[in-house]
This record gives sequence, C-alpha cells and structure tokens, in this order.
Amino acid sequence: MTIRYSIIIPVYNRPGELSELLESLAAAPAEVMSRTEVIVVDDGSEERSGEVCRNSRDTPDIRYLYQDNRGPGGARNTGAGMARGEWLIFFDSDCIIPPGYMDAVEQGLSNGNVDVFGGPDRASDDFTPTQKAIDYAMTSFLTTGGIRGGRKQLDRYYPRSFNMGIRKSAFDAVDGFSSLRFGEDLDLSMRLIAAGYRTALLDRAWVYHKRRTDLKKFFKQVYNSGMARVVLNKRHPGTMKAVHWMPSLFVLYLAAAFLSLPVAGGWLWLPPALFCLLLFLDGWRKTRHLVSALLVPPAALFQLSGYGTGLLHALVIIHILGRTDARAFEKNFYR
Repeated sequence: MTIRYSIIIPVYNRPGELSELLESLAAAPAEVMSRTEVIVVDDGSEERSGEVCRNSRDTPDIRYLYQDNRGPGGARNTGAGMARGEWLIFFDSDCIIPPGYMDAVEQGLSNGNVDVFGGPDRASDDFTPTQKAIDYAMTSFLTTGGIRGGRKQLDRYYPRSFNMGIRKSAFDAVDGFSSLRFGEDLDLSMRLIAAGYRTALLDRAWVYHKRRTDLKKFFKQVYNSGMARVVLNKRHPGTMKAVHWMPSLFVLYLAAAFLSLPVAGGWLWLPPALFCLLLFLDGWRKTRHLVSALLVPPAALFQLSGYGTGLLHALVIIHILGRTDARAFEKNFYR
C-alpha cells in the first residue's frame, strides 16, 4: 500500500516519553495508520530508544535509526531522508497524540490547498501542576499574545516542529531544516512561505505537549527562543513584530522599577503585582487547579524574563558586537 504520511520523531535520552508517544499513535484510526510509517531518529542518546521501538508492536511500520548528535534539525533531516510518504509529520518526543489527530489532518488536507500545516498544543489533565503552568505561559494571550496557542500570527501562520506537517516535495525543494539549534522550525516555515508554499493552522489537529518539567529548564528554553528571534530577523528581515518586543520591554520595566526604589519607592511594582494577580485568576479559570494557578505567575515571569533577556542578549551580540550568530544554552533542546 502507498505510504501517505511519514511521522518523524527525533529523540534524545527520552525512551519513556517516546514509549508514551508511540502508544498514543497506536490508538489512531487503523485505516489512516495503514498508510502511515513512523521513523524514530535517536540523536546520540546515552539512553537509547531502540528497545522501545522494537517492543512497540501496536505501532505499524516503525523504523529506528541511531546517529551521532546533530541537533534537532539534523535529526529531522535524517528522518526525512528515509521517508517514503507524500507528507512528513514532525512531532517532538514529549508529545502525546490524541485519537482524533490523524482524522483532523485528513480533513484539513482534503481540499488540496495546503503545503505546510501546524496545530495547537495543550496540557493533559494528568500533567504535573508545573507542566500545566508552563503550558499556560506558552499559550495564553496574556503572555505570548496567543500566537503559540492556536491563533494565527498577525501576518502569516508559521508552523512549529513539535506539531508540523510538510509535503515532502516542498521540504526537499528548500533543503529541509537548517543547522540552527533553536528557531530552526520557524526558519523552515519562513523559507517555505518565501518560496510560495501555502501554510495553514489546523485547529483540530492538536497534541498534548509536556514541554519542560521545571522552571529552570523552561527559562533556558525561552531564553534561547528570544535569542533565536533576533537571528531569524537577521535571516528574514521584517519577521520580528511588535509582540516579540513585549517581553524585553517588560524586563526593562522591571529593571527600572528596581533601580528607582531609593527615589520613587515601590509604587512602580504595583502594575507587575496586578499583572500577577490577573495571571493567577485567569490561570485558575483555565486550569481549575489551585496549585497550577499559583504556579502560573512564576511560570509567566520566567517566560517573559527569559525570552526578553535572551532577545536583548542577541541584539547586543549581533547588532552591537557584529557577530553573525548568537547561541546560549545549546544542549537544552532535548533536556
């Protein structure tokens, strides 16, 4: 039977999470999965995932490859090179796929007007309170303007690689992912759009996404994302929008509030305090879980301060010091 979908999963030291992902794929409709292959690329792990793949008897047509560490883009490119499907679908190994996902993709692609698609992510009820709070911080309108939570961006929709599908012909035409360690998915989406390919947000093709398991790892992740935004704007001028500057303005405001304490007292801290109260109330409304709601303000502050300082750091490195690239926590993608 002709393969329609090639699901590609890069993994690094996460056999347990990969097992959950493969188990969730096994629950997808058999008719769709009979035309689907799964390719797992183990990117230099010490904890290899070969046995997980061999034991995944309920997941049809699964292939496993181990390679020296090349980073997320390199691992995905390896998987794409092995793929036989018309469509490449990329998942991060910390995702869980709901049963209706593949049906939603089939329906979304039925009109033939899409070359690249992406979908939202959300937190499962059994995620930890920290994971739920981080999910809120990454998807709420109050923290990211909603651009990561399922809303289309102000100009175009840029799919991200935790949940992303691309026609293989389009992927090959733009030479796949670049060597960037962070922002490589947005770079690919931008190059595809520049080449004339059509993107779409498939609202119903959502995944559960565990993201980071503690705030320290989360800070490193968003710090790198802030740095990547400056690099992306250098490669693709005009792609940085006003919403991307908000976290940096937030950081500068907090710095000014701290420095003004001896002169102005603490009144400048009133807006951040009210913002945290609003985050707690909105977090409680969305999660209906007290501990998660209490963790929403610190998670949001980590998200805003991490992204904002990362962006400012990259601005100094690239536009003041004149370097061509900006890197920080390079090993953080998988950790």
